[in-house]
Amino acid sequence: KIHKKIYDWFESSFDCFGRTSSKENIEITQDIFKKLYRNGFIKKDILEQAYCPKCKKFLADRFVEGVCPKCGYKDARGDQCENCGALLNATELVDARCKICGTKPITKESEHLFIDLPKLAPMLEKWINKQAVKGRWSQNAKTMTEAWLRDGLKQRCITRDLKWGIQVPLKGFEKKVFYSWFDAPIGYIAITKECRKDWKKYWFGKDVKLVQFMGKDNIPFHTVLFPASLIGTKEGYILLDRISSNEYINYEGGQFSKSRNLGVFGDDAIKTGIKADVWRYYVMVNRPEKADTDFSWEDFQSKINNELVANLGNFINRTVSFINQFYKSEVPEAKPDKKDEKLIREIKDEIKKITELLDDVQLKEALKQIMHISRLGNQYFQETEPWKAVKENKKKAETCLAVCANITKDLSILIRPYMPETSSEICKQLNIKELGWKELGKVLLNKGHKINKAEL
Repeated sequence: KIHKKIYDWFESSFDCFGRTSSKENIEITQDIFKKLYRNGFIKKDILEQAYCPKCKKFLADRFVEGVCPKCGYKDARGDQCENCGALLNATELVDARCKICGTKPITKESEHLFIDLPKLAPMLEKWINKQAVKGRWSQNAKTMTEAWLRDGLKQRCITRDLKWGIQVPLKGFEKKVFYSWFDAPIGYIAITKECRKDWKKYWFGKDVKLVQFMGKDNIPFHTVLFPASLIGTKEGYILLDRISSNEYINYEGGQFSKSRNLGVFGDDAIKTGIKADVWRYYVMVNRPEKADTDFSWEDFQSKINNELVANLGNFINRTVSFINQFYKSEVPEAKPDKKDEKLIREIKDEIKKITELLDDVQLKEALKQIMHISRLGNQYFQETEPWKAVKENKKKAETCLAVCANITKDLSILIRPYMPETSSEICKQLNIKELGWKELGKVLLNKGHKINKAEL
């Protein structure tokens, strides 16, 4: 409920909002496991696990903390170090401690089930080598996946001695559950099934592309482990086409950490009273697509004031206000000269670039290009000086405002994926319905179109 509340506030929409504890995920996870087992890709072996003698239970990996054996980070988790990104086993941590009570865990052995990645390696590597190029994977995704292959794939445990989770459907292992990394990605399939009767069309169809977004610490789960599970079924599941994996966003020069209350999180953003679209803009324009970025309150204020307000907000407000004031809220007639036509062509070229960037999942660069269109509009408005032209050259003033009104219409379409509320507000001021991508670059606000009052 807490997560749903935050997503709703941010206007993040879902075709289906589900959980991996659903009956659909239990069914599909167990089915995939049975097929992997039947096809000879599951092995039995002994696993050493962290056990807390005080809590008297095996500890899930995230309930074990200690020093990372790779980089020395003192607060690494039992499954992964958030400092260097290394995937770990809880028993590898130095000076390990139970996150619940602080007691040093002991190591206990028990029999578990493993996915045989070495046996799957030939099929997996063939697919990775082809798809990483064809799907234009992010550089960090290619680098991390190549490192896994270079170091040699090892069998990986898919079960745990825990009470919560999906039960293993195999005799002798009924009291064990699947490890979350195994069943959580399968949740993508299960949630599709949960909301669509035709779910198989998406996971077994031919004309389907699976595009996934994540932080770089989740890359190997989605480029190696999840695809390996699907390939091993030999059922023809759709595999990853494109992965857009971020680097890290830091907080005031340090790391975000929910456990140490360092950073700004969804519930914190709501409490600030700042509109969701403002946060959406800053997160996207600061998205760490190719390198780490840093959140700082000073930069947040600077980008909002200098980019969102002074650029986009200023252009829209000037355009609507001038039409309100000088043309009784009716779009004037446009009679473009060579200078006007040059700008119109430039805007269409920018729209084409933005479309190509979005198709290439370069979301940050696309947003920057959208803001560039707004800057072009501001520059055109300033150079044309309609406040003077309305008295000295009415045709020039009218054309300027008609052109700017249609640029504003285009901006309402372009910013919708990034700032849906702002887009709706622009449409309200222009007195138009919400338009689709196909309406970009078209002159839809013609002479006499009645607009509403400007709103800040």
